[in-house]
Amino acid sequence: MNALEAIILGIIQGLTEFLPVSSSGHLEIGKALMGDNSLPEESMLFTVILHFATALSTIIIFRKDILEIIKGLLKLDLKNPEFKFSVRIIISMLPAVFVGLFFEKYLEEFFGGKLLFVGLMLIITALLLYFADKSKRTVIGITNKSSFIIGISQAIAMLPGISRSGSTIATSVLLGVDRVKAARFSFLMVVPLIFGKILKDVFSGDLDYSNASSAPILLGFLAAFFAGLFACKWMIRIVKNSKLKYFSYYCIIAGLFSIIFSLAT
Repeated sequence: MNALEAIILGIIQGLTEFLPVSSSGHLEIGKALMGDNSLPEESMLFTVILHFATALSTIIIFRKDILEIIKGLLKLDLKNPEFKFSVRIIISMLPAVFVGLFFEKYLEEFFGGKLLFVGLMLIITALLLYFADKSKRTVIGITNKSSFIIGISQAIAMLPGISRSGSTIATSVLLGVDRVKAARFSFLMVVPLIFGKILKDVFSGDLDYSNASSAPILLGFLAAFFAGLFACKWMIRIVKNSKLKYFSYYCIIAGLFSIIFSLAT
């Protein structure tokens, strides 16, 4: 992987991690189009680095919220709003943790250039976004029950082509949650999972550092980080203004392209 490819993939990850179009799906498409011939271990290392970059951008944007979550957990007061929110973040993580621990090997089979599957999942993402965009606006907050249901959406979004932010925000909105609260919750709930996954991958011994080229990795990291800062702020405005349907149209186009490309190659 050269420097230009690393930057392109970094920008794709940074934008699509927050925009509701599936970062994993777009990385698979990007690697396929650029003829990524790296070994699975090398490709995995680069993907981990990109996810670390977008996690850092989330922390920068929501640093005050994250501090409130930490303070809330330390208070151990069931009536405290910050504590309740922190508990709901933990509840939302449970389905993804369960799937990651017991079904990770099965999930890996859906990666590695399976663009037909990616295309089909992108179309499912499109349908979710379209119906969420049409739903009525409410001012309802996150509850324990809705946290778990949103967490199930996040677990399903571990499949390439299902947008994590798109599915969790769409599920929240369809459950009647306020759109801005839904976006905030969606972005915050993934931060512990990303860092947990990174630590697991680092200590698993599956990452290949021997042939890693530092320059492309650094460029990819920076591209993903700054693109993530931009996309995170942009996405909050988009959800607030109810413009998810445009991403629905995009996901249909991207999904059909992936399917056609897969069948033609």
